[in-house]
Amino acid sequence: MNNLLQTFREDLHKIPETSYTEFKTKAYLLKQLKAMGYEPIEILETGLLVYLDAKADKTIAFRTDIDALPVTEETGVSFVSEHPGNMHACGHDGHMSMLLGFADYLKDKQHLLRKNILLIFQPAEESIGGAKRIVDAGTFAKYNVAQVFGIHLFPELPEGTIGSRPGPFMAMANEIDVTVTGRSAHGAMPHLGVDANIILAKLLLDFQTIQTRFVSPLQPTILTFGRIEGGSVRNAISDQAVMKGTMRSFDEATQHKMSEAMRTFARQYETLYDCTINVEVKDGYLPVINDPELYQTWHQALRDNYHIHEFADPLMIAEDFSFYQRAAAGVFYYVGTRNEELGYIHSLHHPKFNFHPRVLEHGLSTYITLLEKLGGIHE
Repeated sequence: MNNLLQTFREDLHKIPETSYTEFKTKAYLLKQLKAMGYEPIEILETGLLVYLDAKADKTIAFRTDIDALPVTEETGVSFVSEHPGNMHACGHDGHMSMLLGFADYLKDKQHLLRKNILLIFQPAEESIGGAKRIVDAGTFAKYNVAQVFGIHLFPELPEGTIGSRPGPFMAMANEIDVTVTGRSAHGAMPHLGVDANIILAKLLLDFQTIQTRFVSPLQPTILTFGRIEGGSVRNAISDQAVMKGTMRSFDEATQHKMSEAMRTFARQYETLYDCTINVEVKDGYLPVINDPELYQTWHQALRDNYHIHEFADPLMIAEDFSFYQRAAAGVFYYVGTRNEELGYIHSLHHPKFNFHPRVLEHGLSTYITLLEKLGGIHE
């Protein structure tokens, strides 16, 4: 099985595609699943479902994401990306390989199933959230999904460890675009212009007070602006400046409060400086909140065979698996990949992110164990 998983991984790693362009990836998945005897169901532009009908009243779903990132690879592996500028730098090639391996495991065992199984090959996790579209399409209702599980490779945990926590696990995230429009003038006559760069700089500093003065210190929040652009030449007053960032918390009311605080600052600066400021807060991912009861079932099912790291605190990274958890009880968990001796130390989204093939076996075995312990198959 390990060789099969590694073959899947190497093949998929060569053809990374960004959100909703995963056409070669879809074709590969379709070919492999059909070779196993399945008739996959197409969903969205590039997604696939595999439904195993045990004539039961409940369905257990297992999900993988399939998209890649616009990252130029620097791993030096023999199966390097054949799509320059794109890379599976977040481990989705591994996620797909594990779910393909699970499909291969199940192909001759359908007569033993006691619960229906839904395998979800989901596009666009890295962008606008393919999970929401799958849920909105009525997929969970149609297949009567009661429980859903998802895996993510995680280089902050050592190889051989799996990790999660009950309740809030990963943050809600919204993208923010702020555009300041002023008036250009010659740099030697600044009084004739309205300097968008100066206004944006002051906004950036004021926005940093939102976390510390508008939100309870007991509420975990993040407000980060990682990209700023303004002006065109060195000796002209900038007439437009833009900053792009992210806002994260575990509570929709907190997200709304931070959004309104930014807009309030913007309105005040418009009056003060005679400029126009647009604050756009885009719809984002919900918080990943592991169902407490299902988490205990997950923990009991896996604790005897795996080293489980239970996080003391939630993490501020985001995942669109959260939308599935609004439709069914769900648990999202990490499979550790860190191996300092072998140099597998780079973070997710890093151009050198890589992992040992045996972690794919670790992840697959958790799927199989969960299915057995949840009574989904005759042992």
